[in-house]
Amino acid sequence: MNQLVNLPAGVKGKDLTALLKQMWLIRYFEEKVDEFFAKGMIHGTTHLAVGQEASAVGSIAVLEARDKITSTHRGHGHCIAKGAEANRMMAELFGRTTGYCKGKGGSMHIADVEQGNLGANGIVGGGFSIAAGAALTSQLKKEGYVVLCFFGDGASNEGSFHEALNLASIWKLPVVFICENNQYGMSGPAKEMMNIEDVAKRAEAYGIPGKVVDGNDILDVMSGVGEAVDRARDGEGPSIVEAKTYRWKGHSKSDAKKYRTREEEQEWRAKDPIAKFRSVLIEEGLLTEESADKLKAEAKKEIEDSVEFAKNSPMPTLDDLMEDIYA
Repeated sequence: MNQLVNLPAGVKGKDLTALLKQMWLIRYFEEKVDEFFAKGMIHGTTHLAVGQEASAVGSIAVLEARDKITSTHRGHGHCIAKGAEANRMMAELFGRTTGYCKGKGGSMHIADVEQGNLGANGIVGGGFSIAAGAALTSQLKKEGYVVLCFFGDGASNEGSFHEALNLASIWKLPVVFICENNQYGMSGPAKEMMNIEDVAKRAEAYGIPGKVVDGNDILDVMSGVGEAVDRARDGEGPSIVEAKTYRWKGHSKSDAKKYRTREEEQEWRAKDPIAKFRSVLIEEGLLTEESADKLKAEAKKEIEDSVEFAKNSPMPTLDDLMEDIYA
């Protein structure tokens, strides 16, 4: 097991090199998806989280296998971090029957209930009530699992955010609300959308902890989320953890990003969470330059293989159209 000497809470006992590979898997998956949308090989739309890999991987890394997550419309990273197979994810985006939803869900609706992934969601703020409900199930049935609810800065202005926070706080539900603040809600900067600097500060209104972490530092994410998960599992109720990060791409595939400057983009690209974590592991002696490059190559090959799997998988037929609609 690869470990650092002085580990913050939530990091101890984790295979950190495996987490680095997972971050690369997410990056390469999303870059491939971006390429295929541009070429017209994938239809519909997609919302990429390139640059946000640390918040997804770091948050989910501190969970137990039994724990659950709810995701967002920008959810590829959450899915992969929760154990989704790249083959089935790529097949889903290609609309093939071997995909997680048999090609019917696409980018925004991948779910893998067996792995504890209760699903991505095309509705902004749509995961709040699902997460609270799953946490209530855990509490009432004494199942002991914790739920992570991912959301963006824009979703914190939805009514469902406040409803879920209020309910979770008064019932002390085992749920942790993870805000991936990537600085923009669609084409508007977060600072113009709310009269506070930190989404985490809204926790005060519900009498629960709120913490801000560096969303581009996976160890800081693991530390903050680890504390919140332990608190939830001990019956002390929910928390908000806000990961300050940045999306390198536009809001969706049709976004030309005209609302932000090149200088701002370059400033955030210099904070690349993958490069940062790679450097830490090498400095700590857990990886060499060669072994780091090998991990990167393995991740790239896995994504390339997933493309071939998707291309070679069957398309649904007309007979498949009405399947899986009714329980």
